[in-house]
Amino acid sequence: PRAHTALLRFIHHHYRLGHRCVMVITGRSGQLRSEVPRWLNEAELRPYLIAFTPAQARHGGDGALYLLLK
Repeated sequence: PRAHTALLRFIHHHYRLGHRCVMVITGRSGQLRSEVPRWLNEAELRPYLIAFTPAQARHGGDGALYLLLK
């Protein structure tokens, strides 16, 4: 899917730039909210991620994730 490809590119881009924390907006409902965490656990992304967690309420809460990059 296009969203999966876009997520891969986003993570690779920010990883190459040396960014340590980025935010991904999934929305509070819908397919992305359930798919993105599954994609983040796939083997091809594990080398780039330390962890991911729901964003604080002021940054979208359940509709966004913080990604901690290696």
